[in-house]
Amino acid sequence: MAKFSAPLLTCFLLLTSIAILGACGTDGIKTEAKYPTGYDRTSDANDIYNKPKSIFGTGGLLGDRKKEDGGAGALAVNSFLWRASLDTVSFMPLASADPFGGVILTDWYAPEAEGDERFKINVFILGRQLRSDGVRVRVFKQVKSGNGWKDIDTSDQTARELEDTILTRARQLRIAQLDE
Repeated sequence: MAKFSAPLLTCFLLLTSIAILGACGTDGIKTEAKYPTGYDRTSDANDIYNKPKSIFGTGGLLGDRKKEDGGAGALAVNSFLWRASLDTVSFMPLASADPFGGVILTDWYAPEAEGDERFKINVFILGRQLRSDGVRVRVFKQVKSGNGWKDIDTSDQTARELEDTILTRARQLRIAQLDE
C-alpha cells in the first residue's frame, strides 16, 4: 500500500470536491451574477433589486397628506380645525393635545369672577375635512360643595356655541391661507 503525504492528500481531496461541485451546476445553462446598481433600474416587477416596499404602506407612516384634503399637512386631522380648537381653548390650561388622534383635553379652569365654579373642555376633531360635523365639544362643570367639587350638568347649547366658535375660527384661517 502506497503512502501519501498529508499535503498531497489534502490537495487531491480539494480538487476532487471542486470537480464534483462543478458538475452539480446548472446543467449547461449559463447564469450571470446580478448585483444591485440602484433602485428602479429595471422594468421587471419581480426583480429583487427594485425599491423595497415600505412597511408603512404607500403613504408612509403619516400617510399621503395633500392640501386638497383640507390642509391636513402632517396632522392626521384637519389642520384648520386643529388650530382653531387650540385658539378657542387657549385661555384654559391644556392637560393633553394629540394631533394624530384629534383630541384636546383641558384641565379644570375657574374663572376669577366665579370662584366656586370650574370648567373643563374636551375637543374631538373627527376628520380631515373642514366640515360642520368635523368637531365635537364636551363641556364639564363643577361647583364647590363643602370641601370638594360636585359635577353639574351643562346645557348642550354651551358645547354647540363652542363648536360654532371653533368652526368660525377655522373658516377664518382657511380664508387667510387662500389670500396668501
